[in-house]
Amino acid sequence: MEGFNAMDAESGHLKLRQPSTFQKPVYEVMDLQIPVADFHDMCGSEGLDDDLPLLHYHEIPAFLQGNPWVQTGYRSMLPFNKCCRSVLSWNNETVNIWSHLFGCFLFFVLMLYDNLVMIPAYGGSVSDHIIITLALMCFQFCMLCSAGYHTFVCHSERASKRWLSIDLTGISIGLIGCYIPGVHYAFYCLSLWRDVYLVTVALLFGAVLTFQTSPRYLTAAWFYRRLFLYLGLAGYGVIPGIHWVYLNGGFGSPLVNIFLPKLVIMYFLGVIAFVFYLTKCPERLFPGKFDYVGCSHQWWHIIVVVAFLWWHEAGKDLLIFYTKTKMCYL
Repeated sequence: MEGFNAMDAESGHLKLRQPSTFQKPVYEVMDLQIPVADFHDMCGSEGLDDDLPLLHYHEIPAFLQGNPWVQTGYRSMLPFNKCCRSVLSWNNETVNIWSHLFGCFLFFVLMLYDNLVMIPAYGGSVSDHIIITLALMCFQFCMLCSAGYHTFVCHSERASKRWLSIDLTGISIGLIGCYIPGVHYAFYCLSLWRDVYLVTVALLFGAVLTFQTSPRYLTAAWFYRRLFLYLGLAGYGVIPGIHWVYLNGGFGSPLVNIFLPKLVIMYFLGVIAFVFYLTKCPERLFPGKFDYVGCSHQWWHIIVVVAFLWWHEAGKDLLIFYTKTKMCYL
């Protein structure tokens, strides 16, 4: 293990090295430095809060700053084992972490239920199993990336940048999880248009994921560029949505009247989430009052889980409609 060289350190694989600032060898995984002893004592023997200082906004390094209206409850420069232990302690990231850990568990349970109970009950096809499973796995991946970022952002500046990149990738994958069932069931009976839109979505997200490799992508100067990029990805869904309404006979179609409101509500939830994200309300109006519960980013997290759940139920309703009626309404 001591034979790793500089080339190994750049490979991105699990590695063991002896940095000058550590007395013991450390593994490095995803820019997290993990002392070997931490694998044997992940939670330690001390109390969860005894050695986990919570800092004020002015006490944390610049890379952790970003929302001055959340004034207390910050973790900073924690080693790996304390980052993990802080998941079980009370700080201003607790709700952010657990809201998406819960979301991941919820979508995992739904994936099992849909495949074992719901789809067989309505005589769904193999493609239905694949589409629903892929969508729910995308949602789970998004939730895990987000929970990981909020857990390890306080480890180091290098780790925070790596995990921010992972978090943004998770957002992209989560959006893919919305498009896959949406396009599949909207164009359930028109395989040509279904394939056209699925390929288009794949190309768009491939371009975005490639764009994320730019060194400047994670900088503060590119914040609004990243924001508009994700808004554009989400907004693209309006195009196949309008096309679907046209193919189904316009707003007078019974199918459109049933399912178009579900699409509108989905976008409404997205707009509300972005309003919280951008305005930093309510903590902007009442600095320090929502440090631990109720701040804008927590509302963003909760609404994202609700939106994914809503979209999953909408796709399920379309599947049930088609399998029950044996009609395409086209």
